[in-house]
Amino acid sequence: MYLLYSLAITCYAMLLAPRLLYDAVRYGKYIGTLRERWGRLPATINPRGLPSIWIHAVSVGEVLATGALIPALRERYPDHPLWLSTTTQTGRAVATSMDGIDGLFYFPFDLSSIVARVLDRVRPQLFVMVDTEIWPNLLRHCEQRGVKTMLVNGRISDRSYPRYRLVRRLFKRVLASVHCYCVQSEESRRRLIDLGAPPEKVTVTGNLKFDVLPLPDSRAPWVRDGVLRAFRIAEGRTVVMAASTHPGEETPVLDAFGRIRRGDPTALLVIAPRHPERSGEVTALAAGHGLETLRRSELPVDGEPRVAVVVLDTVGELATLLQIATVVYLGGSLIPAGGHNVLEPAAWGKPVVFGPHMENFAEIAELFIDNQAACQIRSAEALEPALSNLVGDPVRRAALGAAARALVEANRGATDRSLAAMAALLQPAHDAPAGVLMPFR
Repeated sequence: MYLLYSLAITCYAMLLAPRLLYDAVRYGKYIGTLRERWGRLPATINPRGLPSIWIHAVSVGEVLATGALIPALRERYPDHPLWLSTTTQTGRAVATSMDGIDGLFYFPFDLSSIVARVLDRVRPQLFVMVDTEIWPNLLRHCEQRGVKTMLVNGRISDRSYPRYRLVRRLFKRVLASVHCYCVQSEESRRRLIDLGAPPEKVTVTGNLKFDVLPLPDSRAPWVRDGVLRAFRIAEGRTVVMAASTHPGEETPVLDAFGRIRRGDPTALLVIAPRHPERSGEVTALAAGHGLETLRRSELPVDGEPRVAVVVLDTVGELATLLQIATVVYLGGSLIPAGGHNVLEPAAWGKPVVFGPHMENFAEIAELFIDNQAACQIRSAEALEPALSNLVGDPVRRAALGAAARALVEANRGATDRSLAAMAALLQPAHDAPAGVLMPFR
């Protein structure tokens, strides 16, 4: 099974090679990362060969989800270095600014000789996967070496579930080798068990992202965060935020905003493309709609944007900027891209609009709709009425925002539940506080 898997991913990599080369030449992606992906880690990674904890988070969302977990691990396991790996460069960029990590490296290709080399260097006693990252060769080598393995913040989305079912027979042995699964919901638990995970190993602990969301601060936003010094928005100015947009979504967003701006000439649109390398393309698209546009990196400090549109071309700033929004459109949902996480705008008490394609976050989207904490539309044509109605109705905006924030506060606590499960695999230091494993509701 493992030989077949290794052959499959090698062939897949060969098929992807032309696209990867194109991205490397055009966008500068992957250049400088291959050495680590081949298992040649920097000398700064575990130079003393200490037993450690290895956390893997694919990209920005998964890295941010560890924001409450990592400080708690540092407190409970002070003698274990904490190493964090990422797959994407954007995830690495965000992780660089995180406290509590002893070192960063890119996740290795999942080939036997490569993962063995990385395990020799990192020497983990515990390997923690964030979200749903199942790498058969790495997990097999962990099992052979007696390394404890666990999944935190696990989920099986509507989109990925049918794909996993196609290889269920092959992956059943892999899933059985993982020591513990901490998943976000009962539905993800049911799906993991159906795919072959032993039921006694799967626990519903909730979503870690609830725990890392900011608590609102009454101080002026530019006092709290230097990022916002470029967005000193005048009181009463309408700010429409289009978060994590994909190709095909900016045009309906710009069309909708154009109509809003005709009735409110001072309104501001902030577009945050899901992939920052698209910022030039999106800037040109906005300018083509006759809207004066700047990139975030072009804004002066300590001022208010005097343009109609700002395109976010930076990494890691969106979560902070959401607090200045009047209304938020959540990207990846008007096209079949699976949507994005509604929790960050919800934590700021912002009214959120998203489209029909929330497959990757179906359970959270359903939770928000059922609690009247978000607005879902069925088509691009419905975007303008939805945004315009919210811009013009402060009472409804406040109601949606308050319901969203209340939902966030009611669902915190996944970090403590995950830590309690972790303590059963790796004993914390004697004087470290223990997590409490209680049922998630």
